[in-house]
Amino acid sequence: MPAFKEQSFQERAALAAKAKQAAIEKLRAKPPVDEAVLAEQRKVAEERAAEQARLSAEKKAAREQAIAEKKAAREAAAEEARLAEEAKQKMRKVPTEAEMKAARDARYAARKARLKR
Repeated sequence: MPAFKEQSFQERAALAAKAKQAAIEKLRAKPPVDEAVLAEQRKVAEERAAEQARLSAEKKAAREQAIAEKKAAREAAAEEARLAEEAKQKMRKVPTEAEMKAARDARYAARKARLKR
């Protein structure tokens, strides 16, 4: 098996120069960009961006409207609950002093009866 031969600095530099020259030639061989095609591509890109912006604005408006509707529904539900509680409070009968005394006496009698057993 033959021994590995290292390249000298001049050989490596020449190889790098060749690669660089090949890359430059490759770029020169590329056809030039037509301005009409480039303008058309820009126009399409701008239209696409405008469409995306419009869709984004519509989504944002729909999202904000949904949030506003939910908030209004929550407020209506809270108001309805408050009104129902007020009506319940008005319907609740406030016991008279005599009724309160009778209830207290009944509790006292029940306690006495439990203790006597």
